[in-house]
Amino acid sequence: MTEVRPSQRMRDLGVVQHGADILAEPAGAFELPAEKTAAERVIEQLTVAMGRIAQAHDFSGKGMGLAAPQIGIARAAATVRPAEAGTEPIVLLNPRITASSEEMDEQYEGCLSFFDVRGMVPRPLRIAVEATALDGTTQVTVCERGLARLVHHEIDHLDGLLYTARMRPGVEPIPVGEYRQTGRAWAYER
Repeated sequence: MTEVRPSQRMRDLGVVQHGADILAEPAGAFELPAEKTAAERVIEQLTVAMGRIAQAHDFSGKGMGLAAPQIGIARAAATVRPAEAGTEPIVLLNPRITASSEEMDEQYEGCLSFFDVRGMVPRPLRIAVEATALDGTTQVTVCERGLARLVHHEIDHLDGLLYTARMRPGVEPIPVGEYRQTGRAWAYER
């Protein structure tokens, strides 16, 4: 029996795969509060999709995120489920990074839209993110370490970027079969 590739499992779960035009284009912003109902609908679709995906793969070590373009919706919405048990998912509408630390680290990331490989990606250890609430107000959240990595990854999706665009020149993704950190948290110095 032929083993199903990880990317095919994600495709079967409704995740748009690498090469699709929607992943290479900036997502459209919501006009809030005018488009509150549309934003709520997209958030619900992201939540349902994340539930399906979480049943198929263990994300407990690093957490997971999903951007609307990854489920075929070209709107600026993403949801991030932090690795810490019992932590509520973070909903990001029209997010943008307004500040980032100069201190960086480089760790492997995976992407639901090309789940057959993992890539070593440098990211800031701390970012400030401005997002719009459903009522149209602006919220700023500061994220650090693994959460900063997850949130930055999802905002990149909304900007039409995959993590490979962030990798250092000459560094290539490795096949998931060679990756030995599934289920483990990212490591940070204290």
